[in-house]
Amino acid sequence: MNRTSSAYLASYVLSLLGNSVAAVALPLIVLQSTGSALAAGTVAVASALPAALAGLLMGMVIDRINRRTASVLTDLVSALSVAALPVLDATVGLALGWFVLFAVVGSFGDVPGLTAREAMLPAITRAGGMSVERLLGLREALGAVVLLVGPAVAGAMIAIIDGPAILWVTAATSAAAALVTMTIPHGVGATAASTPGTGRVRLRDGWHMLLRSPFLLATTAVSTVLVLVLSGFQALVLPVHFTVIARPELLGLVLSALALGLLAGGGLYAAVGSHGRRRTWFLVGLTLTIAGAAAMASLATPWVVLAAAAVVGLGNGLCGSLLGVLMVERIPEGTQGRVLGTQNAILTLAPALGIGAAAILTETAGAGTAAIALAAVWTATGVVALWARPLRDLERPDSGSGRPRSLEAEAAAP
Repeated sequence: MNRTSSAYLASYVLSLLGNSVAAVALPLIVLQSTGSALAAGTVAVASALPAALAGLLMGMVIDRINRRTASVLTDLVSALSVAALPVLDATVGLALGWFVLFAVVGSFGDVPGLTAREAMLPAITRAGGMSVERLLGLREALGAVVLLVGPAVAGAMIAIIDGPAILWVTAATSAAAALVTMTIPHGVGATAASTPGTGRVRLRDGWHMLLRSPFLLATTAVSTVLVLVLSGFQALVLPVHFTVIARPELLGLVLSALALGLLAGGGLYAAVGSHGRRRTWFLVGLTLTIAGAAAMASLATPWVVLAAAAVVGLGNGLCGSLLGVLMVERIPEGTQGRVLGTQNAILTLAPALGIGAAAILTETAGAGTAAIALAAVWTATGVVALWARPLRDLERPDSGSGRPRSLEAEAAAP
């Protein structure tokens, strides 16, 4: 692994670590500052739609400027939006309006930053001399480690550092991610020649490519439903269930089991993902997530739920790594910002939909019914994906499979 690949992975980990710590600390800080649980929910909801819009708008920009520069700028936006809160707390005091304002400002760093990093992947693999399978597998595995470490770090800091001052740590990780990204050669972030047309046309291109590509539609649908279902389980169904059985402490163990599964799946794909047929990897990963979700929905015993969460994580680690590889190969580099920005915007809204649906079902029919409904939705989606025509031929462009080499070719194919 050379310096370029190491810098890319390090900046990804630092940025994700900052977001992971903030996800735990910020709701508690809002609650401490306002004394209102509704206020904490308001901040989360208020930032969801702007984050999706930012993903759409900035995807167009990312296709027109250097991707490394875009990644650095978005990390700095994230750092400054978080650092503003402890400054305000020390000067004028924090109120709900300040939290909402800087959550909206920060949304212009989070989703666009993710898109910029993903758009750099093809150039990173070329400059780093590493196979895309290994790079994506390592990224998924490192992401799983952050999911394990981040909440623990946040919990420890909350016990040591009082109030909004903890957000200085989050701001520092985002700033460090920007500095590390700057060590990547500037040319790696260069965009392909831009296509002619107005800004308005470019903004529509992401949607056009998504709607015209059966492959992109299928992968986006699968990813969106999985995020929706897992969000419903993690944020509502499992907390309610463990509270009812008087074992709330088990929620953290379930999330750890899910992260360990992701770590194993990403690590396995990084090690041997370039061997064997991709269709086989896809079938194994998807089948594991279906089986794990069904077992989790049973809520049979805490240990069944823990084991099921690990199985879901394992399958998701395999599928997530493979789908990342396919995105690198099939989306033309000059349009990756728009296409990935559109996908990330949709995925940003998915958790709110999953949590909202789970809340309605839990309130009206109970956590058990909500769990079964969520698992049924994912099972139906997974079974359709197993047989979906756009997801049957996943092999490499040089494997002789005859599949289209890009989304443009796919759209032009009869």
